Amino acid sequence: MSQHDFKRYESGYRRGREERRAAPRGPDRRRSSSGATKAPVAGPGRAWATIGLICLAFVGMAYQAYDLQVKQVDFLREQGEHRYLRELPIPAMRGAIYDRNGEPLALSTPMRSIWVNPKEFTGSRERWPELAQALGMSNDRLAHLVRNPRASFVYVKRQVTPRLAEEIQALDIPGVYALKESRRFYPTGEVAGHLLGFTDVDDKGLEGIELAYNDWLQGRPGKMLAIRDNIGRWVTNLATVEPVKPGRPLTLSLDRRIQYLAYRELKAAVQKLRAKSGSVVVMDVKTGEILAMATQQGFNPNNRESSGPAQWRDRAVADAFEPGSTIKPFTIAAALESGAVRPESTFNCNYQSYRVGNANIRDDHPQGVLGLAGILMHSSNIGAAQVALKTPPEAFYRMLSNAGFGQVPGTGLPGESPGSLPGYQSWGVVERATLAFGYGLSASALQMTAAYAAIANGGTYYQPSIIRAGTANGAPGKRIMKPETARLLRLMLEGVVTPEGTGTNAMIPGYRVAGKTGTAHKARGGGYSANSYVSSFVGFAPASQPRIAIAVMINEPKGNYYGGLVAAPVFRQVMAGSLRMMSIAPDAASPLLLDSPKPRLVNAAEGDGKETEPWPQRG
Repeated sequence: MSQHDFKRYESGYRRGREERRAAPRGPDRRRSSSGATKAPVAGPGRAWATIGLICLAFVGMAYQAYDLQVKQVDFLREQGEHRYLRELPIPAMRGAIYDRNGEPLALSTPMRSIWVNPKEFTGSRERWPELAQALGMSNDRLAHLVRNPRASFVYVKRQVTPRLAEEIQALDIPGVYALKESRRFYPTGEVAGHLLGFTDVDDKGLEGIELAYNDWLQGRPGKMLAIRDNIGRWVTNLATVEPVKPGRPLTLSLDRRIQYLAYRELKAAVQKLRAKSGSVVVMDVKTGEILAMATQQGFNPNNRESSGPAQWRDRAVADAFEPGSTIKPFTIAAALESGAVRPESTFNCNYQSYRVGNANIRDDHPQGVLGLAGILMHSSNIGAAQVALKTPPEAFYRMLSNAGFGQVPGTGLPGESPGSLPGYQSWGVVERATLAFGYGLSASALQMTAAYAAIANGGTYYQPSIIRAGTANGAPGKRIMKPETARLLRLMLEGVVTPEGTGTNAMIPGYRVAGKTGTAHKARGGGYSANSYVSSFVGFAPASQPRIAIAVMINEPKGNYYGGLVAAPVFRQVMAGSLRMMSIAPDAASPLLLDSPKPRLVNAAEGDGKETEPWPQRG
């Protein structure tokens, strides 16, 4: 080898060693044809692959953005709103109830209800005793109410005062909230409790007027959107989703003053007589409007924890009883209308016992020969039976049915009883005779009042109304007897309320009063109780131009039990006060105040004399 070749070899060797030292180590090192290793060099394919992957990533990101911002925007917005928007109820205030003079009978007062979200509330268990103490309940009771941790809304206590609700919210216990509500308040308390009824904790009517007119009074709750923070606290209201529709006010025909008077007198009588119960109904005879409806035993709708369904029932409309002698005016009316008897007809009532079929009919004392007026004045069962047996059964039934017996009164009050009136096809002679003095049929105090009001206003029957309406607003009436028949009955019933009649205790100084006493044995076990009675008095005044009709019913009084001794005094007190409150002028001097000899009632067929005379005189 020449020296030149050797230098060239040595130079190449050194250069190759330096390249090997500088080349990367690993499996991808490549050797050159001369044996030297070289670093890998990226070709065009790998570069395009890299670019493609980058573009694909951008496409995926663009699609994801499109999916989130376009395709799923409504869903995502809804999910977001669920986390900060709340749809809150706006309670509807229940309509107030007023009497005919605008005095409040039922009002709704603002209250609060405490509720919790168990999902939030369970995280602050150590603070539960604070809430339990504030609400006056045990820790166990509170734990029982929120036992379901998956629930999101649980009432803890309903209808607390706004002040207590503020104190509870000031505790700042997570998951505890207050909701606006209302509570029903009855200013008259027990005085009109049976008639008005009451509502439940959700402000829905359960009894009385509250139930009968619930749809009118209740209204419709609204809805509002509000923003809450991440732990559920209120931030601000946004908008009303559904407007609230308040309940509509209701004006009754009731007069609160007369209602209180009827309640006071009835309660005093029931307590004095140790009676089981009692009812009073006061009605405007010209319209059929109910001015008062009181019942005993009573209950207070503001505090009814100690009462139950038996006390809540409105006995004036729900309890039907055999009316006894108060039915006799309609017995006579049917006979007069059918032509079976004449106004001057007389009947021999001088019997210790009057046999009809297999029954014996008795009076307390033999009465001799009586006309129609005398039968009512002395309340002769024997005379009434003779009148009924002369009357065609169909005519008798038609009179009773048209007067509302056996029919639902139609006030709309819950539990209205139609009473009972058997069809005339099933009557035998005994049934005809006993129906004449009020056995074998039944009626409520409301039905009796409406029937007598028909006699008072000239023979036209008006359907009873508890709403401020009546004929003044177009309510139609139904004629059930001729005006002259009604006039004769009015005169006859005036004779009952005289010193000679059974209704002496119903006399009112300065006013002519017409009415009828009733005393009926109570039906028991297929027969009649010897010692249990229903005592009643039904009448109207002023008799010359009747304005007010009243029925009084006392159930099972102890001691005295005759209607003239038990029910007539209650009638007198309620009627006298009602006439005064309605500014109805006296129409005659009371016979009790006259210096002349005791007035004597003659047969109504002999004429009614002058309207200014205290009692009918002979023509």
